[in-house]
Amino acid sequence: MKTELFDYFLPPELIAQVPADKRSESRLLVYERDKKKISHRQFSNIVDYFEPGDLLIVNSSKVIPARLYTKDKIEGSKECEVFFIKLLQDGRFEAMVKPGKKFKVGRKHTLPGNTVIEVEEILDSGLRIMKTTDGKDPVEVFRKYGEMPLPPYITSRESEPERYQTVYSKLEGSVAAPTAGLHFDENVFKALKDKGVKVAEVILHVGLGTFKPVEADDLDDHQMHEEVFFVPDETAKLFKETKERNNKVWACGTTSVRTLESAIRDDKTLKTGWQATTCFIKPGYKFLAIDHFITNFHLPKSTLIVLVSAFAGREEILNLYAEAIKEKYRFYSFGDSMVMI
Repeated sequence: MKTELFDYFLPPELIAQVPADKRSESRLLVYERDKKKISHRQFSNIVDYFEPGDLLIVNSSKVIPARLYTKDKIEGSKECEVFFIKLLQDGRFEAMVKPGKKFKVGRKHTLPGNTVIEVEEILDSGLRIMKTTDGKDPVEVFRKYGEMPLPPYITSRESEPERYQTVYSKLEGSVAAPTAGLHFDENVFKALKDKGVKVAEVILHVGLGTFKPVEADDLDDHQMHEEVFFVPDETAKLFKETKERNNKVWACGTTSVRTLESAIRDDKTLKTGWQATTCFIKPGYKFLAIDHFITNFHLPKSTLIVLVSAFAGREEILNLYAEAIKEKYRFYSFGDSMVMI
């Protein structure tokens, strides 16, 4: 399938630069697939569409403040950027760097807090394998001094860093937020609980693939980066019970969808524990785990718009996006939300 089939034009002014004043006051486009019905609501109204006994599954991965600026101590005061990707064994880590010519093998740079890092290896992808020369934990350095890795289309720095974390985030490991969950607040969770809806967690640490556009002309030629995920025993138990009752499983965000669809087994139960996935969900895929899907509005020709098109249909998604543009919804990470039921 050609990548260009998932293109659309978005007026730049609809790219949200800051989140809604209150999380659950963002707008919600509701699409009822069987009826082909569109409704325009507020996110807090999403509770109306759940039934008692339904299960909502969220991704509780927490974003690492992954971006640091440092000074090249070899050639003077030129600022360089180090973007943490993932921790490796023995305190080494993988990073994107800028400018690349300043990060040759053997080069050293000083991070805030006077931690010195050294380039060990340059990968074919251009990523660097680095280590701290004093044995410090690099994650601790980024946690203490790093900046939130906001996507490049967000040029404003007005929002507080916690607004790029979900209220239920727990385990650090992501380099981008699972943004569909940014709309939930304690009031929505209380309303769901009062209605008899269960909430369960999975973890998928959002990796470099989030930043990699589909550059291939054909989707079959695009390779996904591997991401690690975790399914707790309690989540698998609640999932099994929900399916046995014929209640609905709601996935919050594409990361939760990819986790559940990667973990589903032939007997319709979830495999538990830490696992890894490179799955690329495209139109024609048969969803086995999820019934309903909460998501944000995604970039053109991205793996994410391809995924939502697999769930609701390519033409339907492009029509929904056209409707959202007409109604001046706010797009991307800090933007509004959509639910497909």
